[in-house]
Amino acid sequence: MPRNILILGASYGSLLGTKLLMAGHNVTLVCRRKTADLINQEGTEVRIKLRDEPNHRAILSRDLPGTLDAAPPEDIDPSRYDLVGLAMQEPQYNNHTIRVLMIKIAAAKLPCLSIMNMPPLPYLKRIPALAAMDLDNAFTNAGVWDRFEPGLVSLCSPDPQAFRPPDEGANVLHVGLPTNFKAATFADEAHNRLLRELEADIDAVRLDG
Repeated sequence: MPRNILILGASYGSLLGTKLLMAGHNVTLVCRRKTADLINQEGTEVRIKLRDEPNHRAILSRDLPGTLDAAPPEDIDPSRYDLVGLAMQEPQYNNHTIRVLMIKIAAAKLPCLSIMNMPPLPYLKRIPALAAMDLDNAFTNAGVWDRFEPGLVSLCSPDPQAFRPPDEGANVLHVGLPTNFKAATFADEAHNRLLRELEADIDAVRLDG
């Protein structure tokens, strides 16, 4: 059954989004309206080098079985989604429209999988050695995370070797080193089953050539 995945961040988020689209799931990328219009018109292009291949392949979202769309944060209805991917840089969550969307996501109690550049505060609260520590000063605005239940936030290994080429469109991502996105578990086993389902679907994908 295709899942509906909301991903905050259309740059690095397009890598995770492409993996999900290849597996037949539906993805919405949250970004600025100008970028959303570009993605909705042209799709995304993720350039990735596969093992034993000398050159990068261009994987185009419009050629994949899943459905991709993009929207600015103010147009998002979280109730449509099964999972949220957090793929923006930490300071970006302090943007007003993103903060409003984060309030809606927290209220919807959706499981959130982070591939941010640093672990989100609710996930750190799940670690016993850190739970009692005051970590607020490590975040641009720790209040963004106040409404999130720690058990609903998990962490995925990020890949810093993916970047948006500066001289190309905002819908293009160049991946220097592919990642397998190893994820920590959620508190709820139902959400872990969802992770395993997505993992199996992605593992089953085969590229021609």
